[in-house]
Amino acid sequence: MGNLQFINLDQSDGVLTAALNRPKANAFDETMIEEWLVVLKTAEKDDSVRCLVLTGTGRFFSAGQDMTAFNQEEVSFREHLHRTYNRVITRMHGLEKPIVGAINGPAVGAGLGVALATDLRVAAESASFIYGFVGIGLSADSGTSLAMPLLIGLARSVEMAFTNRAVTAEEALNWGMVSQVVPDDQLAEAVRELATKLANGPTRAYGLSKRAINRANMALLRETLEYEAELQEIAGKTEDHAEGVAAFLEKREPQFQGK
Repeated sequence: MGNLQFINLDQSDGVLTAALNRPKANAFDETMIEEWLVVLKTAEKDDSVRCLVLTGTGRFFSAGQDMTAFNQEEVSFREHLHRTYNRVITRMHGLEKPIVGAINGPAVGAGLGVALATDLRVAAESASFIYGFVGIGLSADSGTSLAMPLLIGLARSVEMAFTNRAVTAEEALNWGMVSQVVPDDQLAEAVRELATKLANGPTRAYGLSKRAINRANMALLRETLEYEAELQEIAGKTEDHAEGVAAFLEKREPQFQGK
């Protein structure tokens, strides 16, 4: 797999653990996205990998897309999503091995989408889940418009999207977004125990079950990702998006005008 710049890897007992490591907030740029795709491809082909764990280093799981990583005046959001998160989300759902999300801190925007694309999620008590997109005048992407309603229902999904508030780990557990919440200092141990159990199980049956569940519930994933990209292209050209990014970079509250 070679040396990865922004992902730390550890493998033992059939479990490959990938830790996002791009300080300060593990925000994705194209390099980290490509590295995560390499990890997913390797996990798919390597028979010694029977379960994959995704987590973050430091205080964040992932703050989502690094908005400073590209020139706002030149970017095509549709092309960007086709090149990046649409590939990531489809490959995560297509990997017929268990993916466990160890959510160690905030999962925001595309980081939320990546977290929700894992099969099982264990959250630290300090973890939180933030829609994020509307904070910078954007709409849903990374499959969130499909995954959130499936997991927590339509009303709560709309609440997350419109209010942009941080959903706590305990709320996420009650809503069905995660399956377990543990103290921060017990997250690694709890996830290791779960992942090792999965790695020692009938992984072929897991993969076929995942295929069946995705066919029954995620059949429109590719179409959803494509439609999200079309809408994001529109949102990315609004004055509100420009204001949202400016406010984010200047560390102030945005003044949205609905334009």
